[in-house]
Amino acid sequence: MNDSSALSDRILDAALTCVARVGVAKTTLDDVAREAGCARATVYRSFPGRVALFRALLDREVAAVAAGALLAAAETDTLADAVCAVMRVGADTFRTHAALGFVLAHEPELVAPQLSFERGSALLLAAADLVAPAFTRFLPADRAARLGEWVARLTLSYLCDPSDYVQLDDPAQVRELVDAFVVPGITRTSALATSSTEGASQ
Repeated sequence: MNDSSALSDRILDAALTCVARVGVAKTTLDDVAREAGCARATVYRSFPGRVALFRALLDREVAAVAAGALLAAAETDTLADAVCAVMRVGADTFRTHAALGFVLAHEPELVAPQLSFERGSALLLAAADLVAPAFTRFLPADRAARLGEWVARLTLSYLCDPSDYVQLDDPAQVRELVDAFVVPGITRTSALATSSTEGASQ
C-alpha cells in the first residue's frame, strides 16, 4: 500500500468512527481531520467534499462486506451452504457495524432514498455483482449473477423488514428458507433454461 492509499484509508477510518459517534449529518470535514490527525486541507485533497468522502466510505464498506461474504462462501461445499454463508455475513454486518447501526437508528431518512427506485436498484445490482462470484463454482455465470441479485434482495428485505418466519440471525431459519425456496428456485430456472436452449438447437 502506498502512502496515498494509506492516508485515504486513515481518513476513511476516521470518518467511520465519526459516523458511529454522531452520524452522517453531524460529521464535518473538520471532525474527520481531527480524528485522522491531519489538516482539513489534507482531507479535502483526498476527498473533495463530504459527498465524495461518504461515497468513498460507502463503497469501501460495501466492498469489505462482499469480500467477507466471498471468503465465507469459499469455505463451503454446496450451493445451499454458500448462499447461507453470504446471507449470514450480511446479517452479521447489519447487526455489528457501529456506523450503520447509528445511521439506521438515528438517521433513517438518509437510508430510505438509497433503497428506493433507481438508487435502490443500482445498489442491489452492485451488491449482486459483488457476491455473484460466491456461486460460480456451482452455477453458470449468468445464473450466478441472477442468484446474487436474488440473495441481495432477500437479505436486504429481511434485514429492513423482519419477518416472524425468517430471522437472519437464526441459522436454522435461514437454512430452511434457502433449502425450501432459494436453491430449488434457482436450480429449477437453470434446468428450464437449459431445456429451452437444447430444444431450440434441435
